[in-house]
Amino acid sequence: MRASQFFVSTLKEAPSDAEIVSHKLMLRAGLIRKVAAGIYTYMPMGLRVIRKVENIVREEMDRAGALELTMPMVQPAELWQETGRWDKMGDELLRFKDRHERDFALQPTSEEVITDTARQELKSYRQLPKNFYQIQTKFRDERRPRFGVMRGREFTMKDAYSFDRDVDAAGRSYDAMYAAYCRIFDRMGLTYRAVAADTGAIGGDRSHEFQVIADTGEDAIVYCPQSDYAANIELAEALPLLASRAAPGADLVKTPTPGKATCADVAALLGVALETTVKSLVLATDDVDEAGKPAGVTVWLLLVRGDHELNEVKAGKLEGLKNGFRFASEAEILEHFGCKPGYLGPIGLLKPVRVVADRTVANMADFICGANAEDFHYTGANWGRDLPEPDLVADIRNVVAGDPSPDGKGTLAIQRGIEVGHVFYLGTKYSKAMNATFLDEDGRPKPFEMGCYGIGITRIPGAAIEQNHDERGIIWPAAIAPFEVVICPVGWGRSDAVRDTATALYEALRAAGVDAILDDRDERPGVMFADWELIGVPHRVTIGDRGLKEGMVEYQGRRDAEATKLAVDGLCAAVLARLGGR
Repeated sequence: MRASQFFVSTLKEAPSDAEIVSHKLMLRAGLIRKVAAGIYTYMPMGLRVIRKVENIVREEMDRAGALELTMPMVQPAELWQETGRWDKMGDELLRFKDRHERDFALQPTSEEVITDTARQELKSYRQLPKNFYQIQTKFRDERRPRFGVMRGREFTMKDAYSFDRDVDAAGRSYDAMYAAYCRIFDRMGLTYRAVAADTGAIGGDRSHEFQVIADTGEDAIVYCPQSDYAANIELAEALPLLASRAAPGADLVKTPTPGKATCADVAALLGVALETTVKSLVLATDDVDEAGKPAGVTVWLLLVRGDHELNEVKAGKLEGLKNGFRFASEAEILEHFGCKPGYLGPIGLLKPVRVVADRTVANMADFICGANAEDFHYTGANWGRDLPEPDLVADIRNVVAGDPSPDGKGTLAIQRGIEVGHVFYLGTKYSKAMNATFLDEDGRPKPFEMGCYGIGITRIPGAAIEQNHDERGIIWPAAIAPFEVVICPVGWGRSDAVRDTATALYEALRAAGVDAILDDRDERPGVMFADWELIGVPHRVTIGDRGLKEGMVEYQGRRDAEATKLAVDGLCAAVLARLGGR
C-alpha cells in the first residue's frame, strides 16, 4: 500500500466529547468517525485493524472445529417470545414493527435464532457435537453509550454456540473454546487474564471472562500473585477474616453519635478502627402465593463489616433472594426498625426481619452497630448475648486486596480489566424453552446441552490501545496493527536515490509477505513521523539522502527510544530480522 493511494486522516486534537484514551486516539488517528451516539464509521485505517482481528479469530475458531455461518441482524419476535426474553430483555433490545405490523428486533445476541436452527437441522445424536459461529453486527440500545467503541450501541461480535448430547460432551466443547480463546488473545499480543465469572441470568455452572489488563477497565479482577486463582470480583470468594469469635469483653452501651450516620464517621468520632463497626443494609422481597398473587413483603437485614461493601450478585444467590430483591423503602424501614437509615442495626427491632451476616461479621465480638435510634449507636454488641444468632451466615461481600486467597496459596490482589471475551456453559436453558431436541441412541428425544462463546471484535482495538499507548499515540501489537512497517522517505519528490531505495525496500517487503506501507505523500519528516507514531505502526524505516551517502538508513521500533542504523546492503533481510523473521 502506498500512502498516496490510501486514506490517512489524522487530527491534532481529539473532539471534546472523547472520554478515554482509546476513544481519543482512535479518533485522532483516523480509525473511526462518529455518526451518532455509540455508532461509528470504521475508516480504512481502522477497518484494517478489525479485519486482522477477525482473521485471527476465524483461524482459531476453524482450528477448534467450529463452523462459520451468518445469522440475520433482524430477528422475529416469535423466537424471543419462546424464551421469554422479548419481555425480560428491557429497553436495550431495540424493537420495531415492519409494514405488516409484525414485531422484530435488532439482535444483541443470537441464542434464539441458533437454537431454532439446531432444532430444525440437528435431528440425531450422530450429528453431534456441532459448534456454529458467526462474526456479525449487533445492536444494543445502551441508555448512555460511552467510551467510544468500548460501550457503543452498534458493534461487531463473534458469537459461537455449541450443541452436545450430554454434560460431559458439553464440557469438552467448553474446554476447546477456552483453549481457542487463549490462542486468539496470545496471537493478538494482549496481556489478559481468564477469570472465573458469575453466570448471571444465563445460568449454568461454568463461565469465564477474558479480561485485557488496563487501568481504565470497567471490571475489577481479583487474582492471587502466588497461584493461578483469578475471578471477577462479583464471583471471588471472600473468606472470613476472623478464624473464630472471641468471648465478649465489653458491656453493651447505647452511645451518642450525633449526626454521624456512616460507619467511617462513627469510628472517627469514637476513636476506634473502622474494622470494629458493622454496616446495615436493608433489602425487601415481594412475596407471592401459589396462585402468583401478592402475599406481603419480607424485609432482610444484611450485615457487613464497616470497611466492606455488599456484593449484590452474591446476595442474589441466597435462598429467598434468588428470585429478585430490592432495597427496602423508607416506609418499610421505619415500620421494622423505627428509625431512618444511618442508625440501623440488628438490636431492638420493632418487627421481625431476616438477618444475614457476612462470614466475618458472624465472628466479630464487641462490635459497633446502629441502635435504631437517631444519633445513637451501640458499642460492645455481641452475638448470643445482646442479639440472636443470625438467621444465615454467608459470603455476601466484595473481596479487598490483601484478603486470603480461597485456594490457600497467598493473598489477593485486584486490578482493572476490559472484558473482550466470555465463555458460558448454558446447559438446557434455551433448548428446553424452545423444545429443541435430538433423538439419542435409545431413540428418545433429549434437549441439547449448549454453550455460548462471545468475543467483542470491535472492542478489541479499544482494549489494545488502552493497554498499549504513550504520549505520542497508539502502540499496536504487530499482529493487529493496520500496517507492520511504514517506510518514510525524506525528500521523496526531489531525490531519485531516496525514491528508488524506498520503492525497492517496499517491494521486497511485500514480496516477503510483510504488510508494509510506503509514505509517498512527500510530507515533511516531522509530519510523517507524527502521523505514524499517532497511528501506531510498530516498525518504521526512514530513508534520506544524508544516510544513503553513507550507505545507511534508520530503523526505529515504535517502543524504541532512539533509531538505529541499518546498511542499505541486505536491508530487507535486516528489517525482516527486526520483525522476528519470515
